[in-house]
Amino acid sequence: MIFANPSYFFLFLLFIPIIAWYLWKQKSDQATIKVPATKVFFKMGQSYKSWLRHVNFGILLISMSFMIFALARPQTTDRWSKSDTEGIDIVISLDVSGSMLAADFKPNRVEAAKDVAAQFINGRSNDNIGLVIFAKESYTMCPMTTDHAVLSNLLKDVNTELIDGGATAIGNGLATAVNRIKDGSAKSKVIILLTDGTNNAGDVMPIMAAEIAKTFGIRVYTIGVGTIGTAPFPSVTPYGTVVYQDMKVEIDEPTLTDIAVATGGKYFRATDKNKLKGIFEEIDEMEKTKISTREYSKKQEEYLPFALTAFLLLLLFIVIRNTLLRTIP
Repeated sequence: MIFANPSYFFLFLLFIPIIAWYLWKQKSDQATIKVPATKVFFKMGQSYKSWLRHVNFGILLISMSFMIFALARPQTTDRWSKSDTEGIDIVISLDVSGSMLAADFKPNRVEAAKDVAAQFINGRSNDNIGLVIFAKESYTMCPMTTDHAVLSNLLKDVNTELIDGGATAIGNGLATAVNRIKDGSAKSKVIILLTDGTNNAGDVMPIMAAEIAKTFGIRVYTIGVGTIGTAPFPSVTPYGTVVYQDMKVEIDEPTLTDIAVATGGKYFRATDKNKLKGIFEEIDEMEKTKISTREYSKKQEEYLPFALTAFLLLLLFIVIRNTLLRTIP
C-alpha cells in the first residue's frame, strides 16, 4: 500500500499536545473534600466511569488516526511498469508554387496538402516537427517543435503568395529541410517533401541535396501531387475574373524517386486528396515512434474504509460522552 499525500502524517504530531492537555486536565479536575479520615474510602471499589473516561479518550485518538490515514489517501497497485518514449524528428517540406492552386484536388492542391498534413501532425504527439515551404526560393515556416498547436496555426497561414511562386526549387526546399533537421537529437530523422512540379530554379540540385541528407542519416519520403494527364489551373482574365484552363501535369517522378531511393525513403504519387491522405497514413505507420514499456501502475483508492471507521468511532465517542459519561451541571 502507498499513500498519495504522505505529508498528512505530520498531523500525528498534534497528538503530543492533545495527550498532554488531557493528562493535565485529569489532575486539575480532581475535586477535594476535607474529611477526618480516609480509611473508609479504601474499601470502596473504583467506579467504571473512571476507566471508561480514559477508554473514550482512546477511542477519540483512534478515530483521529483513521481520519489522518484517510487524508493521506492510501492506494493499492495491481502491477508496475514504466514506458519510455523516443520521438522522431520530422520536417515537412511543402511546395507553394503557383501550380499548387490547381483544382484537381478540392479546393486546390495546397489547401488539400495543408489539411492532410495537419491531421498527420496531430497524430504525432511525441515528435519534433518542423515546416519548410518552397517555390522559387525556400523558407523555414516553423523550426522543429513539440508545440504542435503553434505549428498547426502557422500551417493554416501557408499560401502561394508567401514566396515568389513562378518557379519550383525542389533542391533548395530539400536542402533547407536538411539544414533544419540535421542537428536534431532524435535517432530517427525524416523529411516529407511534397511537390507538383519539376526542379527549374534554385542553386542546389535535388540529387545533391539528397546526398547531403543521406550523409546525415535522414530518410526522405517524396510525394508527387497531381492527376495524371491534365488538371484545371486558375488564371485571371483582363476583367479580373478567375477562369480554369486544363494544362498538362508535369511531375519529375524520376528525380523524386531517386531522392527517396538514395536516402532509404519511398516515392509516392497522389492523384487526389484521399490518395494523399492514405500516403501520409502509410508514412505514419512506417515511422511509428519507438516505445519500450518498463513500468505501468494501476492504482485504486483505499481511503473509504479508513474514513468510515473514523466516522463510526467518532460517533461512538459522542454517544458514550453524552450517555454513560454525562455529567450534571
